[in-house]
Amino acid sequence: MQIISKFIYFCPTKTFMPEDNSENKTRFSEKQPLISKIVFIVATALCLTPLLSSPIALLIGLILAQTTGHPFSQYNHKATQILLQVSVVGLGFGMNCITAISAGKEGLLFAAVSIITTLFLGYGLGRLFKIDAKTSHLISSGTAICGGSAIAAISKVLNTEEKQTSVALGTVFILNSIALFIFPAIGHALNLSQHQFGVWSAIAIHDTSSVVGASSKYGAEALQVATTVKLIRALWIVPLAIATSIIFQKRPAKIKIPYFIIYFIIAMVIGTYLPVYMPSFAVIIPYLTTSAKSGLTLTLFLIGAGSSYKMLKSVGYKPLLQGVILWIFISVISLWAVENILK
Repeated sequence: MQIISKFIYFCPTKTFMPEDNSENKTRFSEKQPLISKIVFIVATALCLTPLLSSPIALLIGLILAQTTGHPFSQYNHKATQILLQVSVVGLGFGMNCITAISAGKEGLLFAAVSIITTLFLGYGLGRLFKIDAKTSHLISSGTAICGGSAIAAISKVLNTEEKQTSVALGTVFILNSIALFIFPAIGHALNLSQHQFGVWSAIAIHDTSSVVGASSKYGAEALQVATTVKLIRALWIVPLAIATSIIFQKRPAKIKIPYFIIYFIIAMVIGTYLPVYMPSFAVIIPYLTTSAKSGLTLTLFLIGAGSSYKMLKSVGYKPLLQGVILWIFISVISLWAVENILK
């Protein structure tokens, strides 16, 4: 218990992005800083309207990052972190507690099997492609659990170099961006139910922000199932970090547990039971959930705007190939499972 306690302390989960603000500056932003700020502010405002969907917001952020630049990049990391937490908690007010518990139990077995299988396959691919062991493990961890948050946690346990972390983050970021666009289309093409798509996206898409973005586009029930399953899945960071420390023979390090999950649960309980005793609160719930969805759209825009060409360029074809194979594997296996088991 003493060893385990050294690993764990509660703090907000992070949408991990590079902190070198110079990477987000372009020639345009340096020559025309005022126009760069105006373009960025207008795009931010559009994200808070129904005009932009989550995938389009991410795409616009990516385009601005490489063209007009991010004039407020020094605040991007913190803003993204807070917005993601607040948005997920806000979504909790619109979710039914009983349904969420049922989805969480159902997704628990899927999570355990997929995480273990993905990590073993990732190890084998890393050896096959002769990828640096730490980089390979970071990619596998990000694919198995929750993308950037898992990579950030495990990188501290391994004490990785910046290059190793950037390669893993870049790999996961590229695949996350693709998933946000193609997963809803695949779900509709295969006539997946809301419940099936929610479980599938929570398992097969890396980051929480992209899971919520894709599932919200698919439907309300899909959003509820996906959010619950993904947040439960995120808690696997702790045992993975402990196992990583043992396998790589590293000293125990403090692992950050996303305590905002507790607030998400409280929001679900309030949204489920408070309207029974206070009917007037039911009128407020749609406004809370709508605001939360707008916050999520803005979060994805900021994630895109916070990306850098240097991070994306650093990936290399072998780590990207490992990431793609792992992603396809977990996507296909989990899709087969939800189609044949969750009928």
